[in-house]
Amino acid sequence: MLEKLQRLLGLRTDPVIFFTSAGLTVLFVVAAISLTEQVDRIFAAASDWLLTNLGWFYILGVTTFLVYLLWIAVSRYGHIRLGAQDDRPEYSRRTWFAMLFAAGIGTILMFWGVAEPISHFAEPPQQGVEPQSTEAARMAMAYSLYHFGLHTWSIFCLPSLTFAYFVYVRGMPFRVSSVLYPLLGDRVYGTAGRIVDIAAVMGTLFGVAVSIGLGTMQINSGLARLFGLPENSLVQVLLITVITAIATTSVVYGLDKGIRRLSNINIVMAVGLMLFVLATGATLFLAKGIIENVGVYLSSLVSLAFWNDTFADTGWQGTWTVFYWAWTITWSPFVGIFIARISKGRTIREFVLGVLALPTAFTIVWFSVFGMSAIDIELNGAGGLVREVVEEGDIPGALFTFLENYPLTTLASALSVLIVVIFFTTSSDSASLVVDMLSAGQREEGGPTRQRVFWAITEGVVAGTLIAATGKSGLDALAEVITVLGLPFFVLAFLMMYSLVRALRTDFPELTGPPAALRRRMERERRTREWGAGKRDGEDAEGGEGTGGGEGAGGAGGVAPEGAGGGASEGGR
Repeated sequence: MLEKLQRLLGLRTDPVIFFTSAGLTVLFVVAAISLTEQVDRIFAAASDWLLTNLGWFYILGVTTFLVYLLWIAVSRYGHIRLGAQDDRPEYSRRTWFAMLFAAGIGTILMFWGVAEPISHFAEPPQQGVEPQSTEAARMAMAYSLYHFGLHTWSIFCLPSLTFAYFVYVRGMPFRVSSVLYPLLGDRVYGTAGRIVDIAAVMGTLFGVAVSIGLGTMQINSGLARLFGLPENSLVQVLLITVITAIATTSVVYGLDKGIRRLSNINIVMAVGLMLFVLATGATLFLAKGIIENVGVYLSSLVSLAFWNDTFADTGWQGTWTVFYWAWTITWSPFVGIFIARISKGRTIREFVLGVLALPTAFTIVWFSVFGMSAIDIELNGAGGLVREVVEEGDIPGALFTFLENYPLTTLASALSVLIVVIFFTTSSDSASLVVDMLSAGQREEGGPTRQRVFWAITEGVVAGTLIAATGKSGLDALAEVITVLGLPFFVLAFLMMYSLVRALRTDFPELTGPPAALRRRMERERRTREWGAGKRDGEDAEGGEGTGGGEGAGGAGGVAPEGAGGGASEGGR
């Protein structure tokens, strides 16, 4: 039946994954609208239980991902190319960085760049730190960088590396289930694999919907200051409609003409806004702060990576860190597959270090400029950010209140709105491309354009319907849903780590084992070959006394195996 419907609509996809995911999305939206209180109550209870009892697992999990990725990058597997040995990267490093950043957390940095540091500055997470003090400022920067630095990008890097390996090295379909082949075998092509892929599609849609909701509220806040537009659900739905239309247009143009161009334009504008704040603000203070924050981040990284608020048990981590990790991991298949799609031809080492280091370096600079400027305004300037962001809770308007302290406020605010719009567009565009890949298993953009258009519209409808039906509480309810959905995705991530190592050991047996053990094994093999060659030479020499041809034949026979063995050994190295 589903196959017949697929043919009728002219689609090229897996009908079970496509129609089941679409149906579940509609079902959830209808339930969220018609049974808002009941749905909210169920997921609120589940979310509270999870945050209370398994928050530690989320903290430990992401730190484990980071350690694992650093190990695999510096290991002997690091030189393996994601593709054929003669494959080379399709995109330059600059374009690659712009695309992965725009599809990753560009919108979130715009949203939290001012709001999070000023929140922790006003209300320090750890006890014993005086609010709005120098120590509070230092810790505010440490926490902000912890949330958006190496740990966040580890959540994205792990699935993207695993996808890239199984797709480009093993030639498997572009589906989440493909990475579980070492565990499930051919069952990845059956019901078990489809369940995994449907869950990945749902997580991507809902995770992106939260980002769309946050971005829409920030755009609405900016337009309210620029043009006096009211901040309500009707305006936000109209904004989602307009931006979804832009994203759909970009989808039609495809990856190269659509996402790549928008990403390059957007990263230039974002850097321009950052340089504007740096040049017109406390330039010397910020220049010193960028360098200092590198040290603050690195010196705090280990303690924060394992901190569970065990003694105070304030619940702060559930509101901030655990929620971030759960939210991020639900849409990590989207970002992961998109990064894998644009990373063919890079080595494992280049891939991991690039995905971790480049965005983290930019994040440090971004938060140093915006976060420390906001703190400087509170300590040495007109203030007002703590009152608006923390006391009044106007987080979407934080960036625009911040820009009121700089020249060309209207121009800077308009540019900020445009940046968020394009980040919003590229996220929706990228998600549409990836969801289509997940539901079709295609490596390239081979399916009909209407499939990607459908998913682009669906993403807008999910966010728009929730905002229109329940307003901000609908987004809060959705946040609780993906906090719960984050748990199976964490389990999936651990399975990915196991699958990747198992596949590497199977595909490259010559690299298996600890380096010292490998060297000892190679030394034993060399001695065995030398002993065998010497024994054969001796036997041939004895046999050659009677006939002149025996020695020559025996000598050739002795040299050939040793040369062949030496070549094999060298190849093993």
